Amino acid sequence: MVVHPASGLGRAGRIAGTVADRLRGAVDDLVTVEANTVEDSHRLMHQARDAGLDLLVVVGGDGSAHQGVQFCADTGVALAVVPAGTGNDLARTLAGAAEDPLDATDKLVAAIKAGETTKMDLGRVAGGPWFAGVLCAGFDSAVNERANRMRWPSGPRRYDLAILAELARLKAGRLTIAQDSGATDLDATQIAVGNIPYYGGGIPICPAADPTDGLFDVTLVRRASRFDLVRMLPGLRTGNHVTHPMVTTSRTRAIRLGEANGWVAYADGERVGPLPVEVTCVPDALTVVGRSA
Repeated sequence: MVVHPASGLGRAGRIAGTVADRLRGAVDDLVTVEANTVEDSHRLMHQARDAGLDLLVVVGGDGSAHQGVQFCADTGVALAVVPAGTGNDLARTLAGAAEDPLDATDKLVAAIKAGETTKMDLGRVAGGPWFAGVLCAGFDSAVNERANRMRWPSGPRRYDLAILAELARLKAGRLTIAQDSGATDLDATQIAVGNIPYYGGGIPICPAADPTDGLFDVTLVRRASRFDLVRMLPGLRTGNHVTHPMVTTSRTRAIRLGEANGWVAYADGERVGPLPVEVTCVPDALTVVGRSA
């Protein structure tokens, strides 16, 4: 069990002992480690693999889960996530992904005892990382870029201010999209390539995405004004934004986002880098414990 104690403003560290106590009744041997940096996480995971690891339980948020995905996809070790961060979008696709992390732990324990494992798809960035959730570029990524540069304020307010700042300077970018159905060149505001429906703490940006169908769901916002985006916001929490005239959706096994238009891609909330970027959906790339049907 890898704990990222700072996740969820310290919630992961506070519950780690209780989570470990509950897990011990379901496994032969449990080793608990704390990882304060990405480097720590990589080192500790590989040490555990060499000792015969067959299940990695990540206690943390989406950033922590993203590191677990890299390790498990490359090694064949099964993954489970106890949601203890601020977003928990990957955990929403796993059985036992209750909002309360201890409820989720109890459901995970039941799944381990029942031997419930299944496979899910992952996205793979060409020359880059795996991702389990959503890769995006455009407006949302610009907000991430700005928020990451800001030193004040802390918490959600930082992102609120970053959204306002990016709305003020909003402009479309020229984007070339090559996918299974063909290539398109257009002015766009935002694109999301989803293996799962959610990003940003439960926003169903790709509401029909299914991580077991071997395909990405793509949500594209064409050239939009500030007014268009503000009108779209209420529908984001319900998935109704896909009915907006500025939004188109598609499905594809692979997609390339071209044009060096200044956009930066993010996947699972982590920075991938500037466009162009090419990603492929890899079926059954990850074994997970207790994924819901």
